[in-house]
Amino acid sequence: MTPFKLTEELISEIQQLIEEKRNTDLRLMMQEFHYADIAEIASELEVEEATYVIRLLDSEKTSDILAEMHEDTREAVLNNLTAKEIAGELEELDTDDAADIINELPKEIVQEVISEIEDKEHAKDIVDLLRYDEDSAGGLMAKELVKVNENWNVLTCVKEMRAQAENVTRVHSIYVVDDEDKLKGRLSLKDLLTTSTKTHVKDVYIPKVDSVNVNEKAEEVAKIMSKYDLEAIPVVDEIGRLVGRITIDDIVDVIREEADKDYQLAAGISQGVEADDSIWELTRARLPWLILGLFGGLGAAAIMGGFEEMISKHAVLFYFTPLIAAMAGNVGVQSSAIIVQGLANDDLKGSVSNRLIKEMLLALLNGLILAVLLLAFTWVWKGTFDTALAISLSLVVVIVVAGLIGTFIPLFLHQRNIDPAIATGPFITTSNDIFGILIYFWIAKLILGI
Repeated sequence: MTPFKLTEELISEIQQLIEEKRNTDLRLMMQEFHYADIAEIASELEVEEATYVIRLLDSEKTSDILAEMHEDTREAVLNNLTAKEIAGELEELDTDDAADIINELPKEIVQEVISEIEDKEHAKDIVDLLRYDEDSAGGLMAKELVKVNENWNVLTCVKEMRAQAENVTRVHSIYVVDDEDKLKGRLSLKDLLTTSTKTHVKDVYIPKVDSVNVNEKAEEVAKIMSKYDLEAIPVVDEIGRLVGRITIDDIVDVIREEADKDYQLAAGISQGVEADDSIWELTRARLPWLILGLFGGLGAAAIMGGFEEMISKHAVLFYFTPLIAAMAGNVGVQSSAIIVQGLANDDLKGSVSNRLIKEMLLALLNGLILAVLLLAFTWVWKGTFDTALAISLSLVVVIVVAGLIGTFIPLFLHQRNIDPAIATGPFITTSNDIFGILIYFWIAKLILGI
């Protein structure tokens, strides 16, 4: 399969077909593309052109295209469609994707769109999903699944499965429930095929099955599915009834969104934004951390002002100020990044005190190696051992303190249910810059006796 490549020539050709209303040729061209590729094409078209394509193709394909579109493009296209047209698209989608799109619609037309859905059972399932938080298992799950009653025999089971499978895009598992719809286990396809048709499901099903509660956080669901290599996981309500399932494609989206958010926090961006957002939105996302950096810089300048007399007598100390600040920031970010990654992957083991001791020893080893190199360089360059010792010793202490801060802060934030990724950005860098400069000049003052 040749990878799809979006080119200006392709976009121009599609726009020309739309302008000339050569619908047959346009349909034939679109048949060659995967729905995800058409969604990418739509993002490069004008809104009216993208809407034209959606109206031209069958809902069976355009529903998937809409689900795959960038949110901004999809919102613009949906605004050009009638409530009946939107309902037609939602009928072709799984309930989880349909609920996601409903959530993006203006509130004044939501009820109208739902009322236009002809399959009332499908509409009921969508409405049921809307009551869950979008960052919970209930907000991620789809209603489409295959379930069988433990009291059925194999023959009845197969008949019911055939009927249910018509509404399921992909059958990952066959779930077993009791008369109250409570999840009991799962059914192996091999056992189903090799067992007598008169055998009851309760005699052959596998009672062990991983599941999550509807209120479980999306990140926790992702960890469970990743840990146990699951393609799908059933979702149960507060009393254990099977209410839906979450598939791996939904979890991939969660992982990607969480990674994007953590990356932006680490870069000093306080809310989810994209390159195409407005200047005002980008400014609001970046400015808080830039202001923090400004005050951090002012604090560092004030600290240096308190040691003005010492700096005037030992100007070489001033030359190494950027080095000390940079090392403090770098070590802090390194330490916090490792901790944040461990928290995200649920890999951190042991107590906080053991983690701090390990980080202190690691920072001390790195600091000593770097300090020896710095001592040799400064001594040779300036020829004053006391000054070289003051700078090098300061570097060791600064690195150890920065490592401890970079370790402790994300652990502290995690215990307070605050996203620890915030600790890998300007917050940790700025705080370590201030502490680093303070420690640097304080130690220099002690050694040089000023």
